[in-house]
Amino acid sequence: MSATLFERRNASLHLTKRGELLLRHAEQFVHLAELVDRDVTDPQGAEGHLQLGFSETIAQCWLPELIKKLSHIYPNLAVEINVDIFTVLREALLNQEIDLAILLGPILEFSVDNIKLPAFELAWYIGSVHGDPNGTFPKLPVATFARNTRPYREIKSSLFERVGADVRIFSSSSLSACFRLVETGVCVGALPRALARSYLQKGTIKAFDPGWAPNPLRYTASYRADPKSHMTEATALYALSVSQEYSNKKN
Repeated sequence: MSATLFERRNASLHLTKRGELLLRHAEQFVHLAELVDRDVTDPQGAEGHLQLGFSETIAQCWLPELIKKLSHIYPNLAVEINVDIFTVLREALLNQEIDLAILLGPILEFSVDNIKLPAFELAWYIGSVHGDPNGTFPKLPVATFARNTRPYREIKSSLFERVGADVRIFSSSSLSACFRLVETGVCVGALPRALARSYLQKGTIKAFDPGWAPNPLRYTASYRADPKSHMTEATALYALSVSQEYSNKKN
């Protein structure tokens, strides 16, 4: 038994009524398979390959805890980790090169779901080799995020407005490099508080207050809604749980 699924109209192919019916049935089968995977399949036996993308701030904070959790829940799962900036991670997600992106979101695309994660506060830091700025902005370059990122644009705009257009900005995709520049006294930095603690404990940097602070870093766990993957969605929820635990410990 056969049925015509496509018909040609104006030099292009379209589904017939039977074709549309078959498509609806196929979508129901896919949805049923997702429910079985979610409700019946034992995670301990789940196998596969999950490609994750992270912003560097997350990679230096709670990424290890997330991977540890995934390894416990899915012991047979292979995980690939990519660390990059927003624009690269966004394109990789939309091009289906990664399954889940933890980045400065949200990604405003109809095909992407976003789960809001706890924010990271930013503060100003200066090397301990310098004296107290006493509420003024030091005459030093500013080390901060990579050029083609939202924090860079916001910090640059605020600096030009509040300090002046002659402020030099040293942008970097490596926050570790930014902290080292601050440590050695070459720059001041607008950097995440969560990553500054070890440097403050060593006494190599100190916080200062010029009367304003950059906006917090707001992250999302972003993943494609179609085709739907229960494991990817579950991983996004695990990321939310781990990030909340990390945030509660640091506050």
